[in-house]
Amino acid sequence: MTLTPETSNHNFLAFLWHAVFLAFAQNFMDVDTVIPAMLIESGGGAVHVGIMAAIMMGGSSFTQLLFAPYLSNRAFKKNFLLAGINSRILSLFALGFILFFLREYQSKMLLWFIFMFIALFSLGGAFANISYTDIFGKSVDEHKRKVFFSARQIISGTLILASAFLAKKVLSLAHYPSNYAYMFFIGGTLLLTASGGFWNIKEAVPSTLRISGIKDYLAILRSELGHNKRLLYFLGFINTQGIIISFLPFAMLYAKEMFNAQSSDTGSFLLYKIVGIVLISLMVFYAARHIKYNTLLHLNLVLSVMLILGTLMVPDILTLRYIFVAGGMAYSLYTITMNGLLLEVSGNDNRALYTGFAGAGNILPAVFPLAGGWIINRSGFLAFFILSALCISVSVYFIKRIDCKK
Repeated sequence: MTLTPETSNHNFLAFLWHAVFLAFAQNFMDVDTVIPAMLIESGGGAVHVGIMAAIMMGGSSFTQLLFAPYLSNRAFKKNFLLAGINSRILSLFALGFILFFLREYQSKMLLWFIFMFIALFSLGGAFANISYTDIFGKSVDEHKRKVFFSARQIISGTLILASAFLAKKVLSLAHYPSNYAYMFFIGGTLLLTASGGFWNIKEAVPSTLRISGIKDYLAILRSELGHNKRLLYFLGFINTQGIIISFLPFAMLYAKEMFNAQSSDTGSFLLYKIVGIVLISLMVFYAARHIKYNTLLHLNLVLSVMLILGTLMVPDILTLRYIFVAGGMAYSLYTITMNGLLLEVSGNDNRALYTGFAGAGNILPAVFPLAGGWIINRSGFLAFFILSALCISVSVYFIKRIDCKK
């Protein structure tokens, strides 16, 4: 079967529907501000934030290595995409309920439940992402992909900015834990609406790749690494630059411990982060036809290092808000470039497989937050921030060798 322009346009709109309502939902389940702040107010410390960041940022992606062999053998993956997003919806409603009904219990019990549903939320996302990448690659014309990614960022960023004011209001309207319970209920409802886009996808082109098991999968990985050097450099890139996606939860911890940030400040940090996403998304959207991935990769490297080191120079909590602007820009740039590069280094039939390989490349982003919590407890924020900046700087080696001209 071949992809027709009509089917491509239909799927483009279906994916955009999901992106629009996901944008509304994102503020109410934000992994950089809302969830870390909720965890800290529930009794968590540096180690807990590190575990959370490891699960939600690197760990969830690493599990794609386990999911990919199973999903690669499925000709059509829409049902698996729906299973993944439904598990995320369930986990958000569950988090809301436990914050309402377990508030009188000891914080240790509450923390166990929080981590359990955070893990379900993250694993559901990892499971869905493999199917999402594969279906998107086969169901939307290749000439519209960069336009989609940049359009998704600008539309999502604008809607996130609008809903950020509502999220900020919800956080300030009630006290802990009710305010966070409201956030997760609203987020779950909006994510449920977003799933309607996935129900409407027309998956026209089946996958033909078949893998007999994990041993065969690892053999394919070794073979691909030998034949496709860009894959090796891509894995190196996400192992180094990918550290930036777990930085803002530690910036939240820094705000709580150094400046005694409150729930109202969390809402402000969220809002400023969204401003950063919108700003960089506008730039990429309007320059998409003229700017190469190489330029974006180098820009994000410089921005990420300046962001981390700049946090140490912040004198007060008002100035710290601008760190979240830069954090939103760095996160958005990494998302655009990582997804775009994955489509470039993979082929039409092995895209689900390569998404799993990308998960294998998230070893350092998965481990680094765990080490970060320990380093902060033992040596303080200065040592952790400097080490983060040094690790990200190594990505310049891999960026030069990927050499993406598109």
